[in-house]
Order: sequence, then C-alpha cells, then structure tokens
Amino acid sequence: MKINMKKLIVVDLFSGGGGFARGFNEAGFSIALAIDNDEACSETYKLNFPMAITLAEDIRDISGRDIQYLLGLRPDIIIGSPPCEPFTGANPYRESNPLDRLYKDPLGTLTLEFIRIVGEIKPRIFVMENVPPLANGPLRGVIKKEFEYMGYGRIFFNILRAEDFGTPSRRTRLFISNVMINPTPLNRYITVEEVLKDLPHPGSSYIPNHEIVPISERRLKKIARVRIGKAMYYYQGASKKLPNFIRLDPSDIAPTVLGSSRFIHPYEDRLLTVREQARLMGYPDDHVFVGGRDQQYNQVGESVPPPLSYAIASYILKAYLL
Repeated sequence: MKINMKKLIVVDLFSGGGGFARGFNEAGFSIALAIDNDEACSETYKLNFPMAITLAEDIRDISGRDIQYLLGLRPDIIIGSPPCEPFTGANPYRESNPLDRLYKDPLGTLTLEFIRIVGEIKPRIFVMENVPPLANGPLRGVIKKEFEYMGYGRIFFNILRAEDFGTPSRRTRLFISNVMINPTPLNRYITVEEVLKDLPHPGSSYIPNHEIVPISERRLKKIARVRIGKAMYYYQGASKKLPNFIRLDPSDIAPTVLGSSRFIHPYEDRLLTVREQARLMGYPDDHVFVGGRDQQYNQVGESVPPPLSYAIASYILKAYLL
C-alpha cells in the first residue's frame, strides 16, 4: 500500500545551504524543519525552502521535544551533516587519537548531538552524512554503540560516490543510517564541459551567484600559466599535500569541491563563479545562495550534492516507504 507522501516529513540537522534537503524535496518528501547555527546558511535555506521552519540555532540548545512541538508531530526522517573537519584527512590539525576527534574536539562532539536528537525523536529512518574516516578504526564501533544506546540495533555504514549519480565532481561520502542505502549508479559520468557549456559569461545576463570573482593582476598572471589539470597552490593536509586553484579538465569530472577550494575555468583565465562551482555539485540555477562570496562558496562546497541526495531519497522511498 502506498503511503501518502504528504505525511513523509523530513527534519534537516546541520542543514547548511540545503543540498541534502534539495534531493529529498525533489524526490517528493516534505522538508519541514532545518537547524544550522550559521546565519548565512539559514538565510539561504529560507530562500530555497520557504515552507520549512528554519532555526539559526546551536543544536546543543535544541531538544527532540522542541522539534516535535514546533512541528506538531514526529518527523518520519532525520537527515543531517555534522561538521567533518574533526575527521577529514584534509585537516592537518585533527586530533591524533580517533576517539578524541569524536569525544574531545568541540566540532566532533556535534556528531553526538545528531545522535542525541535521533534518539529523542525516534524517526523511522535517519541518514547522517560525513567523511569516510568517521567509520575508521575504533570510531566505527563507538558510533554503532551510540546509536544502539538510542534504540537503533542495526546500523549501516554506506559509502557512496557522488559522481556515480550524476554529480559532475568527485566526492566520496559516508552515510550512516538505520537502513541499507544502495541506489543504482548511472552508466555514465557528467563532464565539466557538459555542465558549464551553456552558462553565459559572468555578468552578461542575470543568473544568480554568477559574478566575476575579482582577483589581482599578479594572481591573474599566475592563473594564465596554469595548465589543464594542474594546480597553482598546494597546502598541507593531515597526511599529504592537497591542490587548490586547479584548472579544470573540460573532458573529465571535476575534483572534489570543498568550501575552501577554488577552480580555474578550463578555457578562460579566471576563477569559477559561485554558480559554476554550484553546477559542479549538481545544483540547479534556481537554488540561490546568500551571504558574502566566501560564505556562498562554503555553502556549495560543504554540502551534499543534490543529485546524490536525490538518489538516496529515491532509494529510501522505493525500498522502505512505498
């Protein structure tokens, strides 16, 4: 028997600019409430999901009872993306002891807040996104125990690649859930050329978040010397040097988009606009980002790509809710 989709209510924790919610919304779910302590993220979320209750609050100050009071019901699904900085190998300052990343690092403890809210509300399904190292070593066992303590005996650690589901950039992410998530990948990748080719030159027409990024003459000269697939800068991660200011290969998918990453246009000697980077994450042009330019780049790079979210939401709907 089909369930009335109007009753499939989603709460979005650590909601950012709404990439995770976008996919669920396009799959037919109702996005009812979002929480993020970043004001710019919350404004972006309000603009794109005007029917949702959006709280610019610290999740540590919110209880499951508060959420159910505001909604007047228990949500069916909780999704969310606690900060990944304590766990990612791109962070050279992460705690050396994996357990300290979860229990000592102030940002790492926010993962426990997600688990707390899930335990207080008891949704039918939850999906928590983060980087794969969150499930490495002893962390996998303690994460499982934390959810078990909240009443969820079966926990799945689902690893998915965004590029397998129509995102024009590489992104491997961990989705921890109380259900297995195994959507069928597409049979092809979408390239940089395909996703950028129909965008007019920045500033030539009104497309939101598509303005030229001002840069100095000195940096412009450096950009002009960067070849396809090469980077202008490298910075030290936890275990290796990571590239930045990469000139994109038009015939390939893009590297992983990060909040701090900037890309050079494959043909022009300039940086990609926020809109162009949003396209590399699979955002449609009607998803508008607000705040300062760096805040907009962060909202794009720190989100779940909408095509990947849509694949997850569609799979959950068909496998468990219809």
